[in-house]
Amino acid sequence: MPWDRAVFLDGGLGTTGETSDHFLNAGVRIGKVLTSATGPGIVNGQFEYAVELIPYWQAFTPKQTYTLTTGNPLQTRQVTTGGTYTGLSVTPIILRWNLVHWKRIMPWVQGAGGLIWTNHKFPPNGLRGTSVWNFEPQFGVGIHYFVKPKQAVTFAANAVHISNASLGDANPGVNATVRGQIGYTWWK
Repeated sequence: MPWDRAVFLDGGLGTTGETSDHFLNAGVRIGKVLTSATGPGIVNGQFEYAVELIPYWQAFTPKQTYTLTTGNPLQTRQVTTGGTYTGLSVTPIILRWNLVHWKRIMPWVQGAGGLIWTNHKFPPNGLRGTSVWNFEPQFGVGIHYFVKPKQAVTFAANAVHISNASLGDANPGVNATVRGQIGYTWWK
């Protein structure tokens, strides 16, 4: 069964209450096809397990300034949250079904789960702390378009949820982001 390697760039927007949030990521992926083609007709496919490493993970959120009064005697200061968050992400579980019915294209569907670390507590939540650690369950669809027998340009769309699972003082999460991805994949 073949291994595949990929490089990719993805980006997207928050949905619902996070529509001002923007994301930009770059990473690498390695996968292993675990089964021979199986299944009837259009769902004929192969099961694949993969992992991703995203050493360039960025979120851009609106800045907000709050007035904070603390201490004895009382002192007032301005606190700003939001802005650019930099981090890295690892997705150790990617379960993908590759549809192998066509010759030049290979559609796929996947479910995945990962972990993000950011340089500041993310997502911003006013004066309440969140966490630098977040989980990232996701669902995606995509297509490999073969430009050579074992090389393809890859296009994908992923719906991603970001949550710290209550590891921080607050867990506002990012209910959903929609991210588009373009990459290049090689099979060996």
